Amino acid sequence: MPADAAKLPPFRKLPFKAPDIDVRRGENGVVYLSSRTPMGPVPRSIPHVLDERAAEHPDRPWLKQRTPNHGPWRAVTYGEGAKVTRSLAQALLDRGLGPDAPLLILSGNSIEHALMSMAAQRIGAPATPISMAYSLMSTDFAKLKHCFNAVQPKAIFVQTMDPFRKALATLPLEGVAVISADGSVGSEAFAKLAETPVTSVVDTAMDWLGPDSIGKYLFTSGSTGMPKPAPQSQGQMTAQIAARNALDQPLPDHDPNEVLQNLDWMPWSHISGGNVNYNGCLALGGTFHIDEGRPMPGLFETTMKNAAEVRPQYFGSAPIAYAMLAEAMEQDAAFRDAFFSRMKYMVYGGATLSDDIYDRIQALAIDSTGERIPLTTMYGATETQAVTMVHWELERVGMVGLPLPGQTLKLVPVGNKMEVRVKGPMVMTGYLNLPEKNKEVFDEEGFYCLGDAARFSDPGHPEKGLVFDGRVTEDFKLNSGTWVSVGTLRPDIVAACAPLVADAVVCGQDKAFVGALMWPSPAAMKAAMEAAGGDGAKAVGELTAKVAQKLAAFNATQSGSSRKVGRFKILTTPPSLDAGEITDKGYVNQRVAQDHRAGDVAALFAPDAAPGVVKLT
Repeated sequence: MPADAAKLPPFRKLPFKAPDIDVRRGENGVVYLSSRTPMGPVPRSIPHVLDERAAEHPDRPWLKQRTPNHGPWRAVTYGEGAKVTRSLAQALLDRGLGPDAPLLILSGNSIEHALMSMAAQRIGAPATPISMAYSLMSTDFAKLKHCFNAVQPKAIFVQTMDPFRKALATLPLEGVAVISADGSVGSEAFAKLAETPVTSVVDTAMDWLGPDSIGKYLFTSGSTGMPKPAPQSQGQMTAQIAARNALDQPLPDHDPNEVLQNLDWMPWSHISGGNVNYNGCLALGGTFHIDEGRPMPGLFETTMKNAAEVRPQYFGSAPIAYAMLAEAMEQDAAFRDAFFSRMKYMVYGGATLSDDIYDRIQALAIDSTGERIPLTTMYGATETQAVTMVHWELERVGMVGLPLPGQTLKLVPVGNKMEVRVKGPMVMTGYLNLPEKNKEVFDEEGFYCLGDAARFSDPGHPEKGLVFDGRVTEDFKLNSGTWVSVGTLRPDIVAACAPLVADAVVCGQDKAFVGALMWPSPAAMKAAMEAAGGDGAKAVGELTAKVAQKLAAFNATQSGSSRKVGRFKILTTPPSLDAGEITDKGYVNQRVAQDHRAGDVAALFAPDAAPGVVKLT
């Protein structure tokens, strides 16, 4: 806790139960953690949840999405959603879909995407959304072909045909129905399928749904090879709902009639957006606003406009979005006040939030509301649903929380770190048709090995939670044998360089010192360009000099070589989504970025100083 924390305004109260954790210590330093809070009721399946909400409030908006060019919202109510997904389910049955014949979804989040996915799940056909980058940004479509071959779909859905024609032409589509929302040449029209008369076969198929029924296949990011298909059973997804809801504890001033307003951009091809956020909102009977903005220059303005109008009760995104959010609110008090008007808490995930961004968000919350806003996080993986959650107010970031009800964490010593492993009803039983890989990722007790490391915030008080301690595979040794913890150093140097730097790649495997490739923040780069009269080289030079001062000051506060940056370089091209440097969820893949920018990495460690590289003393 900061020394002056007692002088700060209080946090808004979180509507969650306090931690109640069981700790068991095994042999060889292994620690097992589990929540004593029992899981709540487990729904039968996600389609059953929709039907229950539709029966309770058929006229309530379920899904909302703006028409193009930031037009008015169009909406589907719960009642309409239940009805149309039954018609779509019949249409998919008529085209041969079922448990062994999935639906492949190539396009991004949309109302039609949501309805098609739910329709497929009604009949036990796994819905399989994949990253749009595989179809729209690839040149060889290798990952798209791999995903297609892995699941062997019987139908493919795209929002509009034209952007996907080149990708579709590379696939063996004989016997595969292609469905689009625009109904253009080469596809069947979504609207026509949505009018299909329903037979009793749809209800019969849904009656067969159980916890082992596969609702989705989600592919891993593919950052260390081809993406792997991770089955998402109905039991996994509904256990996630039960675990999360078990922690709810409404506050005394809670209005039971208040409808959750969710605004989210996170891609449904990933666990956080497609399962945790989307299914969670559905289970609570909320209205899910599909945000077509992104935490990227030129697109975040859309998120700002939507947030000011929707005024969600909670906001979740990757840390890169929080930097943009802070900049936006610092420049626009009206947006800041609208954003915080109903905000109960905020959630970050995918990477560690820097202390600098945390402090700026809190200062803005205090200016707007007189209170601090809780910043929480959930931690999980494609293979596991959510594993842990911070469900109490904290004076710091970097925590991953404590196990959700139903999940058991196993912390295993690996070198000087504790590797995180997990077992529970939210964890997959194994990748689709990859028996050898499954042997690698599950240990002798059946725990899934995440490859991440964590440590106790306070070893004497486990109930205070776990701190993310980096990827076991991202960390490296200098040539002195000293370990560098990338997961902790990266956010620290980004914070030290705030507000000039948006993110960094930490390098130095087997080198004498740590090197860093730094991406400037959009606001800092814009200001530098204006100051330099549009001269790009001059702007980068001036920005480099300012970053050098900040890193030198940071180094002066550090005691060892593993915590000091020896050289750095400002990058002038943004991280590439196509190359996998930045994931769909908005965080930087350190290993892929180094491979993609091998020339820049080599320049950091060249015997003679390369252009643009700054050596720090």
